[in-house]
Amino acid sequence: MSHIEITTHDRVSTLRIARPDKKNALTLAMYGELTTGLTAASEDPAVRAILLAGGADCFTAGNDIGDFVQAGQGSGGDITAPLRFLRALATLDKPVVAAVDGIAIGIGTTLLLHCDLVVASPRARFKTPFVDLGLVPEAASSLLLPALVGARRAAQLLLLGAQIDAATALDWGLINQVADDPDAAARAIAARLAACAPAALRATKALTRRPGRAGVLEQMQIEGEAFAERLRSPEAMEAFQAFMTRRPPDFSKF
Repeated sequence: MSHIEITTHDRVSTLRIARPDKKNALTLAMYGELTTGLTAASEDPAVRAILLAGGADCFTAGNDIGDFVQAGQGSGGDITAPLRFLRALATLDKPVVAAVDGIAIGIGTTLLLHCDLVVASPRARFKTPFVDLGLVPEAASSLLLPALVGARRAAQLLLLGAQIDAATALDWGLINQVADDPDAAARAIAARLAACAPAALRATKALTRRPGRAGVLEQMQIEGEAFAERLRSPEAMEAFQAFMTRRPPDFSKF
């Protein structure tokens, strides 16, 4: 069963995460579907803008922990799938608009760094609890977040795993707009982009992304290698077991 719904209407391709029973947690298979959807949208001349969205009360809870435990133990899934998705998103030549409602955890927050415009509801909450899970940041967020929000605020997000609300995210520059109906507002923005001169739009995006692209992709690769190593670490295993048994992790033995 697919948990990524892909539709195209009025030159806008919508990729919607649809796994509400698991708070839209992303499995390795779902990353593969997202990558396929982004590639198809990039190659389709009829598509001029992409919309990324979740559900009415949840964008995504981040990685599916059980899926990642199995992958970390070498018993299932392609552990490189998230990195391929992130690279596809970071190198996409067409504009990407994101609609965020409810929680955006881990990669649910960091993937927004590669979207061109982000609309969130007042209910949106952003959190990057990588250290809490014995992991490290991904999506080149260790490079992009300090540049975007400043080193002190990035430390709050990446070291402390602090949660911020939509108003704070707007103030910090993580999102562009707060709207009661982020889906409708983001779709209106995507439609406006789709009506623009397509070659000029792609060229403008390429110019704005060009100065830091090589560094972003390099940092993404370095983070990916560190993430894969940490995924197999005793600290991560302790954090995952604690998460699945609903208890606080105990890192005192490390």
